[in-house]
Amino acid sequence: MTAPGNKQIIVILVRRTANPIRCVVSVPGLLIALFLCSGLLQAQKVNIWTMSREELAAYFAKLRAVAQVDRQKMLDLLGIRIQDSLPPPTTDPNRLPNLTQLKGSTNWYDAAGNTYVRSEWGTWTNYDEAKAGGYTLPDPLILNNGRTVRDAETWWKQRRPEILEHFEKEVYGRIPKATPKVTFEVTETDTSALEGRAVKKTVVGHIDNSRYPAATPSIEITLYVPAKATGPVPLMVIVGGFFGPFPGQPRPQGPSAMDQVLALGWAFATVDTGAIQMDSGAGLDKGIIGLVNRGRSRKPDQWGVLAAWSWGLSRALDYFETDKSIDSKRIGIEGHSRWGKTALLAGALDRRWAIVYSSCSGSMGASLEKRNWGETIDNVAGVDEYHWMAGNFLKFGGHWAEMPVDAHELIALVAPRPIFVTGGTQDQWSDPHGEFLACVGADPVYRLLGKKGLGTTEMPAPDVALTEGDLAFREHEGGHTDLLDWPVFLKFAQRYFGK
Repeated sequence: MTAPGNKQIIVILVRRTANPIRCVVSVPGLLIALFLCSGLLQAQKVNIWTMSREELAAYFAKLRAVAQVDRQKMLDLLGIRIQDSLPPPTTDPNRLPNLTQLKGSTNWYDAAGNTYVRSEWGTWTNYDEAKAGGYTLPDPLILNNGRTVRDAETWWKQRRPEILEHFEKEVYGRIPKATPKVTFEVTETDTSALEGRAVKKTVVGHIDNSRYPAATPSIEITLYVPAKATGPVPLMVIVGGFFGPFPGQPRPQGPSAMDQVLALGWAFATVDTGAIQMDSGAGLDKGIIGLVNRGRSRKPDQWGVLAAWSWGLSRALDYFETDKSIDSKRIGIEGHSRWGKTALLAGALDRRWAIVYSSCSGSMGASLEKRNWGETIDNVAGVDEYHWMAGNFLKFGGHWAEMPVDAHELIALVAPRPIFVTGGTQDQWSDPHGEFLACVGADPVYRLLGKKGLGTTEMPAPDVALTEGDLAFREHEGGHTDLLDWPVFLKFAQRYFGK
């Protein structure tokens, strides 16, 4: 996902998606930043095209300042004080000597173009395998009382609920038991969409906001059903509508993800996450989180944005189950980057998702959290990403070992349903090796439940797909994209969905 002559600019904005606007140094870079922030902008109904560069930068700076205040309130509530006596990065003895910094960027880069940042806890990004280990993973098949899980019944009745409780309380936050009613309406139907290849439906889920009218979230769905369908068909739901290249970047050769899905006779849908909840700590008093809390600040164990998006995706699933053109037993979910984190979490929380495809999801997605490589817990706990998580998650900034769960257990919560996890050779920020190791860690749960896992503990070569089991992995040769893996995923998914 890099353009000739603009490699470092693209790396700044794509690989470190935590704070894209501060890294804007070119017009192509600006387009990419806006694309990454689309959920935030849509949630605010901001017309970005009427803004000057300076106005846009000021707008995002204002949002960031509001998020900083909200995050500090949570830190104070938890009694957490982050050190403020770090030396400037330019003189920090812990910074690697071969790193360079571009004008207008707060990040540093090595000769390979990898992004380096220093967290508030003083930890610099690492890409050295010799320094990535030293962690101990929790065993997904050991109960809290120390007993071993030896059968599926114990997994379902005891161990799985234990793991889920940790994730809900300490990591992603609890989805409220009482959420507003959602009423769906098909607002538009186009029977000749895509040059007659599909029937396009625009669907809006109206969320009852009578308890707090200041918040106006909604669930916005765009659904394409093959025009030649004669009965209910399988469906792939794309989180956030992220299925094309970044603006200004060349489109890879071949058909798009939507074209490939429709060619199989399956339906294709996107769900706008920004309409459900803004992708910023400045919006936690709005969206579905603000609606349920009536504009008040979150408590430490309440849901973050990823959980809120997952809730909205489950409500979209409610609608798809009522649409007679869709086979409700064959609905899958896919997401890339931060939406890859969301697709994985949504699949873990709602067992109605029949298959999960998580692309380049990185930390708090499919890569091991206690492993020191690329994006880490510290980065997600920073001001630009903390809102994705529960407030309690901030306790693990600088204290990774204390987090009671890890990514392999999140993957295990999807079992025994099929899952496809991917990374890219040029997307080391997302740690494809850590994603593979997480799949290895989830393998015993799949086997306990009578399914076939990866079949190996050795990292495969680039472009070699491990898809013989129900737990699948591939590292494509390339950067931060899901497009390169769609053909492999669809071949994998056909085992479960048919043609």
